Amino acid sequence: MVQPFTIFAMVLYALLGSLGIVANGFIVVVLGREWILCHRLSHCDMILISLGASRFCLQWVGMIHNFYYFFHHLQYSMEPARQHFALYWDFLNSATFWFGTWLSVLFCVKIANFTHPIFLWLKWRVKGLVPWFLLVSLIISFIVTMLFFVGNNIVYQAFLQGTFSGNITFYDFNKNLEIHYFLPLKLITLSIPCSIFVVSTILLIISLRRHSWKMQHSALSTQDPRTQAHTRALKFLVSFLVLYALSFLTLFFDAAPFSGVQSTWFWPWQILIYLCTCIHPFILIVGNSQLGGALMKLHLLPKTWNYKRTSSPI
Repeated sequence: MVQPFTIFAMVLYALLGSLGIVANGFIVVVLGREWILCHRLSHCDMILISLGASRFCLQWVGMIHNFYYFFHHLQYSMEPARQHFALYWDFLNSATFWFGTWLSVLFCVKIANFTHPIFLWLKWRVKGLVPWFLLVSLIISFIVTMLFFVGNNIVYQAFLQGTFSGNITFYDFNKNLEIHYFLPLKLITLSIPCSIFVVSTILLIISLRRHSWKMQHSALSTQDPRTQAHTRALKFLVSFLVLYALSFLTLFFDAAPFSGVQSTWFWPWQILIYLCTCIHPFILIVGNSQLGGALMKLHLLPKTWNYKRTSSPI
């Protein structure tokens, strides 16, 4: 029998997941409409629409997988469902991490102020490099997906054959593969974009501290547009960093025993895994003038419609 706490956590996960789907879908629709109307996107919008689209799909795949796994966990390993779900999830998860990393790099390059030749070169070429960043992210994600697919296929074939060395069971075989193959693979493939993200955030913090130190004797330091831009971007990046790090840690320790479907902590664990994809889109919408303006228009639309109806001469 399902415990009340499990039901509560499952409902909370479904609500957060639905909000994440709506928020990411909103980002894709607004920027996609801009792309259709203007036939172009800024380099920042390119990353935002890619990040929103990958998160939108990732959230759907994750929700379908988790509910399927929760209600059919007994036959989950008997079917090729694990491979099918993992194929989409691994690709989308890797792409989401890389797109988020490039967003932090873009913030750092556009706002931070350094005189190092490499940084100046990036600042000058970043507009043309963004499409290549996105393309490389997709290629890396494809390679990562194939590596995970090999491991999942080994698990599935081992279950079908049912032959293991010694007295080892399928559960032991699966756990050993998780520890000695999947965990190192997760650590390597996720640590690279996470490290780039952390470096970008640290550089932006250093730039802000330097700029604040130069402006500390000025009476208009708090009203300085550049200081405000630094501070605003830093707030978004710090909040993103916390969510990003939480997502990284939960994914890395996803093989822990308390994350299994038999545990009451299965759904709270899933909430932590998808917390970044559910909450961060709202931070992006509030912090982006175009997305925030579209949201305000959407909010004011019912009032405008009611006003037109009441002012109608009919």
